[in-house]
Amino acid sequence: MSWHAVGTYRIFDGRGGGRQGQQRFAPLNSWPDNVSLDKARRLLWPVKQKYGNKVSWADLIVMAGNVALEDMGFKTIGFAAGRPDTWEADEATYYGGEDTWLGNDVRYSDGHPGTTKPGATDSDQAPHKNIHTRELEKPLAAAHHGLIYVNPEGPDGNPDPVAAARDIRETFGRMAMNDEETVALIAGGHTVGKTHGAGSTDHVGPEPEAADLAQQGLGWSNSYKTGKGPHTTTSGLEVTWTSTPVKWSHDYLKYLFQFEWELTKSPAGAHQWVAKDANATVPDAFDPNKKQKPTMLTTDLSLRFDPEYEKISRRFLENPDQFNEAFAKAWFKLTHRDMGPRDRYLGPEVPKEVFLWQDPVPERDYKLVDDGDISAIKNEILKSGVDVSKLVSTAWASASTFRGSDLRGGANGARIRLQPQKDWEVNNPAQLSKVLSTLEGIQKKFNDSQSSGKAISLADVIVLAGSAAVEKAAKDAGVNITVPFAPGRTDATQEQTDVKSVNHLQPFADGFRNYGSSTDRVKLEHQLIDRAQLLTLSVPELTALIGGLRALNTNYDGSSHGIFTNRPGVLTNDFFVNLLDMSTEWKAVGNGDIFEGTDRKTGAKKWTGTRVDLVFGSHAELRATAETYAEAGGQEKLVKDFVAAWTKVMNLDRFDLATGSSPKASPRL
Repeated sequence: MSWHAVGTYRIFDGRGGGRQGQQRFAPLNSWPDNVSLDKARRLLWPVKQKYGNKVSWADLIVMAGNVALEDMGFKTIGFAAGRPDTWEADEATYYGGEDTWLGNDVRYSDGHPGTTKPGATDSDQAPHKNIHTRELEKPLAAAHHGLIYVNPEGPDGNPDPVAAARDIRETFGRMAMNDEETVALIAGGHTVGKTHGAGSTDHVGPEPEAADLAQQGLGWSNSYKTGKGPHTTTSGLEVTWTSTPVKWSHDYLKYLFQFEWELTKSPAGAHQWVAKDANATVPDAFDPNKKQKPTMLTTDLSLRFDPEYEKISRRFLENPDQFNEAFAKAWFKLTHRDMGPRDRYLGPEVPKEVFLWQDPVPERDYKLVDDGDISAIKNEILKSGVDVSKLVSTAWASASTFRGSDLRGGANGARIRLQPQKDWEVNNPAQLSKVLSTLEGIQKKFNDSQSSGKAISLADVIVLAGSAAVEKAAKDAGVNITVPFAPGRTDATQEQTDVKSVNHLQPFADGFRNYGSSTDRVKLEHQLIDRAQLLTLSVPELTALIGGLRALNTNYDGSSHGIFTNRPGVLTNDFFVNLLDMSTEWKAVGNGDIFEGTDRKTGAKKWTGTRVDLVFGSHAELRATAETYAEAGGQEKLVKDFVAAWTKVMNLDRFDLATGSSPKASPRL
């Protein structure tokens, strides 16, 4: 239950994971890989009922996994609470386009259509040549619809351990795990417990979301004999890996290499492996007088027959303490990967060790600047010769890496100046380098002038520069306003930055800066909505930011697309006024991502815009919001709304602010 709650996490968009307790809701509560976890969660209800809001469902589900491991004799490295509950299904996460359980015909170009059987793996798929080379659709991290990672029988039900290793490496890698962590997690997870496949999956009833009302949220009723205990069927596999299924041991790796393995089938007809020439040493889960031979899944044998996994597995076999430590750390990472920085962790069991995957930033060891200092630094910035557009672009690039999904990214740490962010195309590296050089000079000048222990970080200067530029742009538009600013960010080092991990924060497309292009399946405007949801923005916030950023001329490449104004760099409502001007006729050019606006009477070219720009005149809800900024009084309203949304984005990662706008959960758009 705990593993499958957190194991949906994926690196490309940070979605999935256990932070919001989504396993309680559709679709996860009805996935074939989660058969009977409805019963596990129901067993936790008396605990939740007893402690009420002192513990969230999300924390309780993860904590239960730790408690179970500790009860079986394993020493974990700790547990952190701090996962607030949500009360509805997450509709923002794309889990695949297939319309059948276990299908993968959308995520792979030549995948299979799946099965209509609930809670069953499918061992009848025909082998095909592409299982060794196929490419999994991004951002997905599971090989089949409704599975957490891979098909335990092998790719598409083909019992090929080497091909299965490829799927394992790809899916676990997309969950932020390297080879060593992957081996540790599989070997550790399969040291205890068993799978259930006592009878045909034809006896398994509908999943919870399709079950009868009288079942009260439970699903997968089993009509095979008693339907429980020795007659339980979940995955359809009937495997017990070790002789100590309820006690931590090192039997899993010992058995993996000690025996040769023979392909067989479970009573439910699923491919699995049994130890050849082995004694019956594995206790039966329900009859103390019975013992069985060790059994394994195809994906277990991958740890022996994949060359890289085999090296790690043998090292763990020969060094049990290394294995214990590796599993403990990998388990903690698995269960806490989507919780954001360490300062969000709660409780007495938080480990003292700081891990690179937590995106650490240094503790502040200096006094914060006061209002007078802030005013003086803003004046220095505005006198520096860097124009408003570039200052705003740099601050946006720094802060907008934040993801409300896994609470990573944001302006804190100033990683915009480090690899890999400084080299991202969307950040216009040549321009970024010049702006950062100027801001670093201003930071150094101020810090060198202080004798009282006061200082300001570059992370703060970057945000302050953007805010100063917004204030100037608003004043130039005739509106005086102060952009709220809260110092306190610190600057991370390159050594505190996992380049490969941080690189996954790079956007495929960023409509706020008119970056990216449509794909065969996802148009630019849909990518914008996805990006806005990760930034936890509402429709009005999204609309105000797009209009303001276009007026401020912040396209990543300096293009004029969507810059519907003759006063670029001034915070006007011109974007909305000109977009909604009925004298303009729009036509697509090229591949359909760019549009040209011409005068209806003369045919003269007026503007160019992208699909992202034009959707604010096309989509009914977005147009309704855009109209509020284009009508009388819209100028001042836009400035106020833009500043509010801007400040929110700048502070999304400021979990230290008592009244910060950091999100608990991403809203719908």
